[in-house]
Amino acid sequence: MEYAVTPAPQPTVAVAGAATLFPVRRIYCVGRNYAGHAREMGGNPDREPPFFFMKPADAVLPSAGALSGEMTYPPMTDNLQHEVELVVAIGRSGANISPEVACDHVFGYAVGLDMTRRDVQTKLREGGRPWEMGKAFDQSAPIGAIHVAAEVGHPQSGAIWLSVNGVERQRSDIARMTWSVAEVIAKLSQYVRLSPGDLIFTGTPEGVARVVQGDVLKAGIAGLSELSITLV
Repeated sequence: MEYAVTPAPQPTVAVAGAATLFPVRRIYCVGRNYAGHAREMGGNPDREPPFFFMKPADAVLPSAGALSGEMTYPPMTDNLQHEVELVVAIGRSGANISPEVACDHVFGYAVGLDMTRRDVQTKLREGGRPWEMGKAFDQSAPIGAIHVAAEVGHPQSGAIWLSVNGVERQRSDIARMTWSVAEVIAKLSQYVRLSPGDLIFTGTPEGVARVVQGDVLKAGIAGLSELSITLV
């Protein structure tokens, strides 16, 4: 096939312990999936239905798949913030998936960062406008290596944490997610057909805060490869 312009490269994420790469199709994100974070953002910490937003596939930071990398500080913000999250990689397609079989559609799990231009997001949200530019910018989704579910299982609990320059800022347990991985997959699949290559960022606990150029961010979830990026 001949293209009118050169096609963009396929975004990929490393697979832990393998030479293969995971091709990224779409990136879905869950908003306010921990009560503590909902509270610090001024929202309702009660168990409300999950809501979703998206990032472009090429927002992943491929160099972070090997545990470390550099992220370019984005333009148009004075308040870039970190959000550490459990990321679900989808390996089997489906729509209207029931929670009972949702995990059968999971290829694996990784640590990810939903980097956010908080000042941009807040201004747009307060104006009643879409806030993609606060979330869906270049390199806004650093991600560690994906661990295959067949090897690590489907984590229901375990520490999730993030530090900046060696100082811990976020720590919780994925068991505290308002909506479990299975429930998130089931709900999202009511809106769209999930397909192999999709990534789902499942929300962040409390403790999000501003970072600046030169900061070193390290993040982890029990049983998964840690992630480290430097803002340049």
